[in-house]
Amino acid sequence: MTGIRLTAPAPGWAIDADVVVVGSGVAGLTTALRCAAAGLATVVVTKARLDDGSTRWAQGGIAAALGEGDTPEQHLDDTLVAGAGLCDETAVRTLVTEGPGAVRRLIDTGARFDTTEAGAIALTREGGHHRRRIAHAGGDATGAEISRALVDAVRAAALRTIENALVLDLLTDAEGRTAGVTLHVMGEGQHDGVGAVRAPAVVLATGGMGQVFSATTNPPVSTGDGVALALRAGAEVSDLEFVQFHPTVLFLGAGSEGQQPLVSEAVRGEGAHLVDASGTRFMLGQHELAELAPRDIVAKAITRQMHLTGTEHMYLDARHFGAEMWERRFPTILAACRAHGIDPVTEPIPVAPAAHYASGGVRTDLRGRTTVPGLYACGEAACTGVHGANRLASNSLLEGLVFAERIAADVVAAGPRGRTPDPSAAVASGNAVTDPVPLLAAESRTAIQRIMSRGVGVIRSADSLAAAAEQLEALGRTAGADDGEDAVKDAVPGVEAWEATNLLLVSRVLVAAARAREETRGCHWREDRPDRDDTAWRRHLVVRTGPDRQPVVRRTEGPDLPSVRTEGPASPSVHRDGPATPPATRPGAGAGTAAAVPTDSPNRPADAHQEPQP
Repeated sequence: MTGIRLTAPAPGWAIDADVVVVGSGVAGLTTALRCAAAGLATVVVTKARLDDGSTRWAQGGIAAALGEGDTPEQHLDDTLVAGAGLCDETAVRTLVTEGPGAVRRLIDTGARFDTTEAGAIALTREGGHHRRRIAHAGGDATGAEISRALVDAVRAAALRTIENALVLDLLTDAEGRTAGVTLHVMGEGQHDGVGAVRAPAVVLATGGMGQVFSATTNPPVSTGDGVALALRAGAEVSDLEFVQFHPTVLFLGAGSEGQQPLVSEAVRGEGAHLVDASGTRFMLGQHELAELAPRDIVAKAITRQMHLTGTEHMYLDARHFGAEMWERRFPTILAACRAHGIDPVTEPIPVAPAAHYASGGVRTDLRGRTTVPGLYACGEAACTGVHGANRLASNSLLEGLVFAERIAADVVAAGPRGRTPDPSAAVASGNAVTDPVPLLAAESRTAIQRIMSRGVGVIRSADSLAAAAEQLEALGRTAGADDGEDAVKDAVPGVEAWEATNLLLVSRVLVAAARAREETRGCHWREDRPDRDDTAWRRHLVVRTGPDRQPVVRRTEGPDLPSVRTEGPASPSVHRDGPATPPATRPGAGAGTAAAVPTDSPNRPADAHQEPQP
């Protein structure tokens, strides 16, 4: 444990549980329902209302080998290609083989997917997929339907939920094991202010961190709170440099900030074309799949074409769909476009890339266990190794389903563990702040977003990343400064200050990883290092927070993530999933042991400490 915690009041109330799930998207609610069904006392903590997370915004659908002629092996192949050599094949194989069953169990829970006239699940295609394997609901409202079904199931099961609650930090017992979380409840309810949920198992399903950028498809609640909590608790994160920028986000004008409307990849899957102002289809000849190439390739192509033509956006042309298809298949997108004065039935849609999905997150094994005993992570907050350097379209909801079920199985197998945390010890652990983090002022959020958008967006370079690192460091110095040029009014503990402080932490770690990776791969585009270098960089970057709060970066030997060891030294034969036997790997797969980032690199990040060679 690092002893690093947010500056916050002492908990004024506490409740007990067997497991606390933080987050109410597909990952969190699936985990909670499975744990509760097995008889565990389960508490769900969510930052807003139960249905206000990222899941409800998912448009395209959920990918699984459900169609005739499709197989998990084909789904695996497409995922590995999209991941640009950094997918952990064991994790992907787990996803694609367990995925179809997980989707059917979601249907049993109450989710209603669109069907064909024959009654089969209707399937569409998205970028990177060679087959139609995307199940959707309500045309383009898949996430909303999944969220509805899971929220209804949670309410029917009478699960204990705490809404409008921002998680703060992890509680630990005397042995350093998880003992719950501290949280702040906003507004009226059974609880208010800072309190604690004491439990021997904590599942972080807090979603993404898109709010580190000015323009994103993520909702305002996506401020990286789970990743920040895990870093402060001493957990490792991986692949944070791989931020997926969705290629087709409705362009609302230069300088637009905040959550932007998404134009689903499924629109291209149904035959829409990307064109420039002259009507030229610029994706032709750039990839065998043209507009259906993996997202990183399309985002780069759009950005490149914008630079070549001196414009701020491209166009998505689907006028040939006709009004009936738009209204039936994409009613949500149609309404969003029309709300902003654009009618896709009669005119092309202006689009530009925007931050969309974090391929990395808190490093886990195949049971969702992190490097902190008793702490799990799932969904976008986690890094299972499935996505590699670039998530394949519509694999995110599936990952949340599959690994939520695996986490629940692990938590249930452990049971209450016979060690309900001692109330006084657990809460005291949360208050024994050996290194309180000074809080940023609320207005720092906008400053962070602009720094990250300028220097760490679709196109990056050593210079842009160095400038971002320096600016973030300077911003961090304003927290707690009481004299000199950095002096500012002390930030008052509260939601806005805590969120800004979390954003700064995850931004600094993201920048440290992006500076360390001196190549272009997947979502990570270094214009000063334009080539992919498999010899040196077909491996993951793993980051933790050092005692001085600085990012400590190391890289793995190969594309497989190393074992997660939470119970002390493990046998070298232990795989990421404990006793599981990994399938044969493809040529070039690494052993997955840790190695240091070379210290003689000419562009070694100045703000990232390097671990010595083990």
